[in-house]
Amino acid sequence: MPFDGVVVKCVVNELSDILTGSRVEKIFQPESDEIIINIRAKGQNYKLLLSASANYPRIHFTDSSKENPAIPPVFCMLLRKHLSGGRITGIEFHDFERIITINIESVNELGDLTNKNLIIEIMGRHSNIILTNSDGRILDSIKHVDNEVSRVREVMPGRQYIMPPAQDKYNPETLDLESFINEASCECQTSAEKYLLNKIKGFSPLLCREISFLSGVDDRTSFINIPQGKKESFKNALEYTIKAIASNNFKPCIIFESDDFYRPIDFHCLNIEQYKYVKHYELMNNTLDEFYKEKDSVERSKQKKSDVLKILNNNLDRCHKKLSLQQEKLREVSDRDKLKLFGELITANIYSIPKSAKSVSLLNYYSDDNDYIDIKLDPDFTPQQNAQRYFKQYSKSKSAFFSTTKQLEETSKEIEYLEGVLQLLDNCSSLQEINEVRQELSNEGYLSKRKNNNSNKKEKPSAPLHFRSSDGFDIFVGKNNKQNDLLTLKQSTSFDIWLHTKNIPGSHVIIKNSQKAVPDNTLLEASIIAAYHSKAKSSANVPIDYTAVKNVKKLPGAKPGMVNYENYKTIIVTPDEKLVKKLLVE
Repeated sequence: MPFDGVVVKCVVNELSDILTGSRVEKIFQPESDEIIINIRAKGQNYKLLLSASANYPRIHFTDSSKENPAIPPVFCMLLRKHLSGGRITGIEFHDFERIITINIESVNELGDLTNKNLIIEIMGRHSNIILTNSDGRILDSIKHVDNEVSRVREVMPGRQYIMPPAQDKYNPETLDLESFINEASCECQTSAEKYLLNKIKGFSPLLCREISFLSGVDDRTSFINIPQGKKESFKNALEYTIKAIASNNFKPCIIFESDDFYRPIDFHCLNIEQYKYVKHYELMNNTLDEFYKEKDSVERSKQKKSDVLKILNNNLDRCHKKLSLQQEKLREVSDRDKLKLFGELITANIYSIPKSAKSVSLLNYYSDDNDYIDIKLDPDFTPQQNAQRYFKQYSKSKSAFFSTTKQLEETSKEIEYLEGVLQLLDNCSSLQEINEVRQELSNEGYLSKRKNNNSNKKEKPSAPLHFRSSDGFDIFVGKNNKQNDLLTLKQSTSFDIWLHTKNIPGSHVIIKNSQKAVPDNTLLEASIIAAYHSKAKSSANVPIDYTAVKNVKKLPGAKPGMVNYENYKTIIVTPDEKLVKKLLVE
């Protein structure tokens, strides 16, 4: 993501205008690599987010709320000690490097005014948040870097803060364009984009591509081979960009994948013309918050889901192995009736069978063709004992058949349940919804109680997804089994319509029915929503069963989300993501 030096300048300008002279009120650390500072500025409250995440390091205002740990981390407590009640005296950025310093004046334990510097380094996996005193000595950092990690630059309490090594590049605001273009024309064997990226501070690949796009320069051509006319166009595009940076003529924007503006792929503080679907914002801080709100939540959810996915996949593997063994066992006892027949034939011919015989050929009186059957015998046993041995084997095989059949049915139901939870986990987007899945697995014995460290207080259940059909009917979709059970068994009336994919893991879907009949169009839209929120999301011609809620029952002892239903009809639909998002009620 292009959180480059130019974006840093734009963000610092906005933060300086708003926060200079403001007060630090509260400090939180909701994640191991993230700080949120509540600030009172110009009669308003602001939340400033600083993240040292390896994937999405950044700094900007946010309106998002996150759950904070019951016990604040050590770094959070240190920040509270040194910065709470402090006044922000200035915000600086350093020569188009991705380093921002917030200067804070606060009172220490002795009542003396002291100056502290809160520094955020936005450098990918090397990102960090560091607190130093007025002498530049490190008080602590959110990530420690000792000499085993880096011999060049330690970031540890008590060490002197040293800026990262400066890049051997030109500052865009002091760049001599004529000399820069002439130098490139003489020696540059790489493309224009790469030349910009390697030579100018603060430029990201996106911004370099934009300059090439504006000038019409082909990225596949080395700069030295570009025609003179194109070089002049390139110079003009670069000059235009540098003037916009120097004069703070910023136009924050987010680039989207398509015209539905749901999938952000990039952002910048300058106007971007190379992409078709671009949305502009008034402030860069709003742009960053909007962009990272989705990106970061997806990343955090993946991290939270990873251990639950591991548990589900491990148990599914165990169940499939168990299912294979049970199926093999059924194959082994499939000829159990022969054992009974052998015992009966030996008993019927017991006086004609010679002692110590190893085998005997007897008439099968059950056969219409008067066939003879060869039966193996144990020569150490009498004919009667051989008959009893076959009867015992038959009895044992019969018992194994019934017990294994029951076990196989239970294993199949368990696989169905786990695959359902696996599908529903994919629908979960918030920490609470994931925790509800964890709690469900804990209650069902798949997850150790010890590992499921939820607080004892009862939380309000998370809300299902809410859609509204083109005819104005409310449609609700469960995102996990807790929501499914509440939605179907507690929050619906008898004449609401219940929908579910036929024999495919998916969510319970309810059409709230306050009228006599649900229109066909609403039924179709709800069916498409049900198909989209199932394992068949990427398939076509998905069968959806639907019936009145009064026909849906939960059997005693059934696992969460598992129900039986009757008097249903089936409709065939194909999932449509655009329609689903269009009907979603925010």
